[in-house]
Amino acid sequence: MTVTRRQLALSAFGTAFLAGCTSVPTMPRPAVSSDRLKRIAPALNAQVGVGTFPGAVSLVSHEGKLVHHEAVGFLDAAKTKPMPRDAIFRLASMTKPLTSVATMMLTEQGVLKLNDPVTTWLPELKNLKVETSAGDVPLARPITVQDLLMHTAGFVYGPASPSPRIGKMYADLGIESLEVDITGDEMLKRLGTIPLAYQPGTTWFYSIATDVLGLLLERATQKRLDVLMQEMLIGPLGMTDTAWWVPPAKRGRLAEALESDPQKASMLRAYRHDTDPAPRTYLKGGAGLVGTGADYLKFAQMVLNGGTDGQTRYLSRKTVEFMLSDHLIGKAGVPNATTGPGYGFGLGWGVRLYDGVGWTPGSVGDAMWAGAWGTSFWIDPREQLVGVLMAQCPSNRIHTRMLFKNLVYGAVS
Repeated sequence: MTVTRRQLALSAFGTAFLAGCTSVPTMPRPAVSSDRLKRIAPALNAQVGVGTFPGAVSLVSHEGKLVHHEAVGFLDAAKTKPMPRDAIFRLASMTKPLTSVATMMLTEQGVLKLNDPVTTWLPELKNLKVETSAGDVPLARPITVQDLLMHTAGFVYGPASPSPRIGKMYADLGIESLEVDITGDEMLKRLGTIPLAYQPGTTWFYSIATDVLGLLLERATQKRLDVLMQEMLIGPLGMTDTAWWVPPAKRGRLAEALESDPQKASMLRAYRHDTDPAPRTYLKGGAGLVGTGADYLKFAQMVLNGGTDGQTRYLSRKTVEFMLSDHLIGKAGVPNATTGPGYGFGLGWGVRLYDGVGWTPGSVGDAMWAGAWGTSFWIDPREQLVGVLMAQCPSNRIHTRMLFKNLVYGAVS
C-alpha cells in the first residue's frame, strides 16, 4: 500500500498529540487495606457474643492472593472448642455452583448441550404437566438443561411452593428426602407425577432443579455424582475436605449451629452427613456437600480466574463469561431472597446488575450464592476479589452474609 505525505503528516501529528496528553488521569489500581481487613474478625466475634452463631471462618483473596483468613468463636454449640480455620461446614446450596460448573465442563466436552431436553436422560419426566387455574395442561416446550441451571424448569422446593397442592405432593412423595431416604430413580419416577408450578423457561423460582441436574449428570456420564465431581473438580482443585458426608476421622472438625436456632433440628434431619448417602439415597447436586472455607476459596478463585487455577484449565474464559452473564431477561422472578435486590441470575449463581440497588456495595458483574446453613461466597471480577464466609446459623444467614460483604467492601480502596 502507498502511504501519502498527508497520511504521514497526520500520523506524526497524532503521535505528537498523544505524547502530549500526559495529564489524562488513569484509574487507580484496586487495593485492599490490611488495616481495614482487621475489622472483620472483631465484628464477627461480636456476633458470637450476641448469639448469632457459635463461630465462623472468613476468607478474602485479592488479585489471587489470600489477604484474610480468620476463625472466631467456637466450633460447637456448647462453646467449648475454639473454631479452627479448617473446620468443616454443611455447605447446603453452595453445592449448586460446583454442580453447575461440572455441567458446563461437560458441555465443553460435547457430552450435552444446554438446549437439550432433559428427557434425553430422564425419561421419567416425559409426561409432566403444568398446574394452572384451569387444570393441569401440557408443557409449552420441553424442560432443557439450561432450565435446570437457571431454576426456570418449573420445579419448586416443597415448603416454599406457591401452590399448596404441589407442596403437599412434594412432601407426601418425599421428593426432597427431607427425612426419609429415596433413591434417585425412585425420586425421578415420583417427580414425574407432580405438575410443574410454571411453564418451562418463563419464571425463575428457586427449586430442586440442581438436584435433578445432578441426577442428569449421573445418567449422562454413567458415574455417581460424587465420583464425577471428584474427578472433574474436587480432586484436581485440591479440595481435600469437600464431600457428600463426613467420615469419622473428620467428624471432630464439623461445625455446629446453636441449640437456640429454631431451624437447627429440622435442618439436621434433612442434612444427614453421618454416613455415605449413596446408594441408599440420591446425592443432592443442589445441597449435599460439606467442606472448608479454604477448599471453597480454591473453587471460587478458579472461577474468578476465568476457569483456571493456574495449572489446570477447567472451563474456557468464554464459558465463564457466559455463566456470569444474566440469563433472566424477559423472565419473571428474581433471586432477591438470597442475593438481596439488584441481582439477576446466571448459570449457577446470582449476578449483580447494578452498582446501586443492592443491600451492600459491590460491582456490576459480581456473582454470589449462599447456603441455608449460613455459608456464603461471592466473586468480583472488577475488583479481583473473592469473599467466603463459613458459619452455621440457618435463622441468621441473611444478616451474616450482608454483614460480611459490608466489612470486606469497607476495606477496598
